[in-house]
Amino acid sequence: MALLELSNISYVVKDKTIIRNVSLAINEGDYLTIVGPSGSGKSTLLKLCSDLISPTSGHITYNGQNLITIDPESYRKDVGYCFQRPYLFAKTVRRNILFPYDIRGMKPDMERIKTLFDLLHMPMEYLERRNDELSGGEMQRICLIRSLIFEPKVLLLDEVTSALDSVNSTIVEQVIGELHKNGMTIVSITHNEEQSLRLANRRITVIDGSIAKEEVLR
Repeated sequence: MALLELSNISYVVKDKTIIRNVSLAINEGDYLTIVGPSGSGKSTLLKLCSDLISPTSGHITYNGQNLITIDPESYRKDVGYCFQRPYLFAKTVRRNILFPYDIRGMKPDMERIKTLFDLLHMPMEYLERRNDELSGGEMQRICLIRSLIFEPKVLLLDEVTSALDSVNSTIVEQVIGELHKNGMTIVSITHNEEQSLRLANRRITVIDGSIAKEEVLR
């Protein structure tokens, strides 16, 4: 049984079909990359997987259970999502990093936080920074740390290295690669051809809202 499965999914907005009759099985431990031209529906597909939007037709199951029957908060504890444009709320890095503990009513684990900051080559002093003091690349890494405080079973990534320089892009790739080696299921959108092949075991190409090609890479 697939961990996350899309069955004949379509998504229509104002008579425009964004996603067209897509079926896709994502198995536990997969590293799936999604490629395709801009505007082809890749990000919409990821939003459907994350339950940020609902399909117009078809259905999505997680662990065999229809997504519409799963409590959204519970689902998002299992399925993390990093946007292409990093989004930080409140005013400070600290509030973003502590948020996963706040919603669970738990005391922050500062050792866990430090481990993640070290992993992504960020000093702990960044906790005291204001969001508006960060570069786009720094914001992206903070968003990734926030998503990993409690490791999700599935991590959805929308062009998370697009705002990073080559050094930091390599750091983030290495972290994601290690997460996958340790059993996390990864679904990642990228425009980087080499990146789409380097770590993934499967790749799909999306064109005009449909899966035009599916490849097993290893």
